[in-house]
Amino acid sequence: MKNFSKSTIYQIYPKSFCDSNGDGVGDIRGIIEKLDYIRSLGVDYIWSTPFFKSPMNDNGYDIEDYLDINPMFGNMEDVTELITEAGKRGLGIIFDMVFNHTSTEHEWFKRALAGEEKYMNYYIFRDGNADEPPTNWQSKFGGSAWEYVPSLGKWYLHLFDVTQADLNWDNPEVRNELKKVILFWKDKGVRGFRFDVVNLISKPEIFRDDEEGDGRRFYTDGPHVHEYLKELVADTGIEDMLTVGEMSSTCIDHCIRYTDPGEKELSMCFNFHHLKIDYKDGEKWELQRPDYDKLKDIFREWQLRMQEKNGWNAVFWCNHDQPRVVSRLGDEHKYWKESAKMLACSIHMLRGTPYIYQGEEIGMMNPHFDKIEDYRDVESINYYKILRESGKSKEEALHILGERSRDNSRTPMQWDNTKYAGFSEAEPWISLPEDREGVNVYDQEADEDSVLNFYRKLVKLRKEYEVIRDGSIEFIFDSVKEILAYKRVGEDGDILVLNNMSKDEVSLPQSIDMTGRKILLSNYDESRISGIDVLRPYECIVIQ
Repeated sequence: MKNFSKSTIYQIYPKSFCDSNGDGVGDIRGIIEKLDYIRSLGVDYIWSTPFFKSPMNDNGYDIEDYLDINPMFGNMEDVTELITEAGKRGLGIIFDMVFNHTSTEHEWFKRALAGEEKYMNYYIFRDGNADEPPTNWQSKFGGSAWEYVPSLGKWYLHLFDVTQADLNWDNPEVRNELKKVILFWKDKGVRGFRFDVVNLISKPEIFRDDEEGDGRRFYTDGPHVHEYLKELVADTGIEDMLTVGEMSSTCIDHCIRYTDPGEKELSMCFNFHHLKIDYKDGEKWELQRPDYDKLKDIFREWQLRMQEKNGWNAVFWCNHDQPRVVSRLGDEHKYWKESAKMLACSIHMLRGTPYIYQGEEIGMMNPHFDKIEDYRDVESINYYKILRESGKSKEEALHILGERSRDNSRTPMQWDNTKYAGFSEAEPWISLPEDREGVNVYDQEADEDSVLNFYRKLVKLRKEYEVIRDGSIEFIFDSVKEILAYKRVGEDGDILVLNNMSKDEVSLPQSIDMTGRKILLSNYDESRISGIDVLRPYECIVIQ
């Protein structure tokens, strides 16, 4: 399988990227308009979240037709032009394949509801009484993972929203249908695929109650998941294309198997363990201060184990489901710029393929919505009700959403400092943050010291230095909680990466002698000629 260590991927959430026709919703032509900007970042691929035909109950992750385009975003001609124009600029397009479930508006599911046995076998139906679900499993969006269909006298499984029915991957006909989807888009010139929650596709043979949790231990990294992935990749001939799997609640051993080139499953995978360090008792909707010791432990374990066993990580802080990292782990005020740069450096120098989510490269922050009516995300709206019913006050529930909601990352891309941030000439589908001065592309293009230009330097360094791409990794200074420090060791020399994760000055356990060394990158102006004893607030330094 092909190595993608030299690549950097830029993620787009089309609905919030750029509106080309003035309806307040981003679209495919908006992406085309910004291809030169994306190319200027130095990235190699664009991953777009789904713009297929969909009722949009989960913002496109509830697909009604895998081979048709949602008119909200454009048409097939627009997609063809996007693929062609991106290719002219040396950019590959990665499509997002949501193969764990379809929308209940999909033709397959409609025919299943009509009682057609062929299509009922495309999904996971179970007999049962109307007041007794087959198991006590919980949906990841809240409530039961089962929905009763009175006309059939059966329940269907939906691990996510009630309008997202899980597919039955044990049915070879389903697997063949999904292979046709891959081949269709591959023929159109798509150069990579991201597979949504792909480690959930293989369900257990016997469904039973979970007396310890919400059911995920029974279907995560399921019994045939590796077998089905190998089959999908082999039968569609995508083993040398960029493929990345989103892995929900996974473990390292499985991710090694998913990404070991010898297994011929995926190029790399996303895991989210490092983004749960501020979950109190592991619960997303319970807040706590970030646990930096835990963060370092997770990075160390995943980096070293994947290195040892020939696995490969997709490395990232942000995506369309996560809060903005500057708001989460950085500083929105005095050290906004320094913390945004440090967080970028800490990820991009790791072993793995880095991902940049739209707006991350300009240091965008959470919008801090102050009323539930500002939210659009189905998960957030569901959990606001659950939080209120559990006894949280309105203010407490809104504060939790302000920290956790997926809408934090879905506000419009900030292109300039005009009324709607250059995203649209009309009021956007979701509100913009009120405090966004200087946090836009136009202002930062003109500032050599901007967060935007810092990201460009990071992408360029990966292409220039073999040690960043393919070198091994060793972690140092573990005793200092606030410092994330590591060495990359390669054939063209070594580099040392120092990151202060805190707003305070932090002393190093030992001084770094700068004799014979040079700084490749730093987020502070002042040079360190003789040595480094202390890291300033949110300081990062890359030393050759």
